[in-house]
Amino acid sequence: MRIVIQVVKNASITIDGHLKEKIGRGFLLLTGFKEGDDKIVANKLIEKLLKLRIFHDEQGKTNLSLKDIDGEILSISQFTLYGSLKDGNRPSFTHALKFADAKSLYSYFFETLRALYPKSYDGLFGADMEVELINDGPSTYILDSEDFK
Repeated sequence: MRIVIQVVKNASITIDGHLKEKIGRGFLLLTGFKEGDDKIVANKLIEKLLKLRIFHDEQGKTNLSLKDIDGEILSISQFTLYGSLKDGNRPSFTHALKFADAKSLYSYFFETLRALYPKSYDGLFGADMEVELINDGPSTYILDSEDFK
């Protein structure tokens, strides 16, 4: 499992020309799954995500958590996080979790996240989405389940 965390001033998702979700300050999450990922992995990354202190305090140090700033989360499923560009000129998705399994695991991930942090919103799994954001910093971090084994 891989989560790209973008610290944002605001972000939004539009689907078929209609605004689906919009948040203010917080996290824009791009979330992807690979073969072998499961609920245990998802729980570990959610726990870590919600404890991160990556917002600046009054002294400019990264000491504040999402909860400390009363921030919001906008989560988007993104299987391309497991696209390999190693061979050839087109991405290979052989290690990405298959659609039905990824949909089920993403649903679990997001519902668990929202239960723990109610100011969480998401896109539409498998949809073609337009994502807009203003990255704050810019600050972008990656949580990867491989780092927690």
